[in-house]
Amino acid sequence: MLKGTKSRPYAEPLDGGWGWMIVFHFFLVNMLLMGLTKTFAIFFVVFQEEFGGTSEEIGWIGSLLSSLRFIAAPLGAVLCEKIGEKSTSMLGALLICTGYLISSLATGISFLCISMGLLPGLGSACMYHAASVIMAKYFKKRLALSMAVARSGMGLTFLLAPLTKILIDEYDWPGTLVLFGGISLNLVPSSMLLRPISIKREEHMATRSTDAESPPEVPAGKDGQPPSPGNCLVSKDEPTGQGAAISGCQDNDEAVFSNKPRFYKQLIDNSPLKNPLFYIFTWCMLFSQLAYFIPIFHLVARAKTLGIDTMDASYLISMAGMTETLMQLLSGWVADQNWIKNYQYYKAYLILCGITNLLAPLATTFPLLMTYSIFFAIFCGCYLAMMLPVMADFTGNSTLNRFLGFAAFFAGLVILSGPPIAGHFDKSERTKYMPVSQMVKMRHYSYWDDHESKLEQTVIIFSN
Repeated sequence: MLKGTKSRPYAEPLDGGWGWMIVFHFFLVNMLLMGLTKTFAIFFVVFQEEFGGTSEEIGWIGSLLSSLRFIAAPLGAVLCEKIGEKSTSMLGALLICTGYLISSLATGISFLCISMGLLPGLGSACMYHAASVIMAKYFKKRLALSMAVARSGMGLTFLLAPLTKILIDEYDWPGTLVLFGGISLNLVPSSMLLRPISIKREEHMATRSTDAESPPEVPAGKDGQPPSPGNCLVSKDEPTGQGAAISGCQDNDEAVFSNKPRFYKQLIDNSPLKNPLFYIFTWCMLFSQLAYFIPIFHLVARAKTLGIDTMDASYLISMAGMTETLMQLLSGWVADQNWIKNYQYYKAYLILCGITNLLAPLATTFPLLMTYSIFFAIFCGCYLAMMLPVMADFTGNSTLNRFLGFAAFFAGLVILSGPPIAGHFDKSERTKYMPVSQMVKMRHYSYWDDHESKLEQTVIIFSN
């Protein structure tokens, strides 16, 4: 579907109806994409035995796979605006499928960085951004609960982790990657559930804002007739609300040229950078996501160095997945009760998750690793369910697309270096969780506590 297809106008978000089909699609995206991403912990050991690379080198595959979902978010934002959420999501699914199929022919780590890291990473960015933006259009009062249901699909990795180990034993890793490519192809028909929707109230506000910045109308030509293209004058001295405009032109051909500055302005829209809340949320999102992916990618390898069997280590991911699913649902339900503000929940969950990661180096046996995995999944599931609701509270649906794209981009830049850094510490015979322990110190929300009244006023301004 192209962007030109008309979307159904509504006065306010539906908070249900077809929106639950959007939730179902996002659930499948989280279940398959995050499931396949988390199973990289198992491939990590396989690739190390197959290609003989170091932990730092193989860590770059996982870094590209996980970080590009964030770094390429601005690309997803542009595609959503130009071709629509449905087409963007279908394109992402095709990229993921292609990446896994090509990965089955890999001959080295560099090859896998492109096929298993770059292509699926770009596809994930398109799919996640499209689903997140359109879900925020369908839900408002139930956004936290709907997001929790959708993200609970991430927890079903407890099915994929042991299955991946069985498939590798049966078909070897190339055959398993081919099967993963076929599984991810199912997201193409799933993307067709993304029916476009528009909210009249927000469109009216955006139109009113645009009209306020638009230049006055240019008078017609001689005898009241529209001026011909030859009589058009280009204004170079006075900029307009959308850049340099072509004055006096009324034909469609001339309108194309007058809209070019506007197109470039939409393509590179830096308005979120002017919002102080953008920097606060991005800072917290940056380190929280960094601490999330390092344990996931290195948990199985960590267990193996402690003498734990690979199959038993896969159960660590399984148990964490089940726990994360339940906690996302519980966190979304609690947030919808409106007992306290969403960002207060988000802050508390991040602090508890940080404390859990600080204790991770003490887990040196299978029972202790299982205990760490469960508590890590509890607090991760809670804060992951709150990310989109908190962001929507700060920005409103009209600017969520760009805000989410920029925030994910800056977070992805740091996530890119996380697993390789952890692998470097492994070469130095240090614990792989040291980067997490150090980064947790940076994860704070003290600004919100010290400036709560000013923050609420700022939220009101930017949401209106």
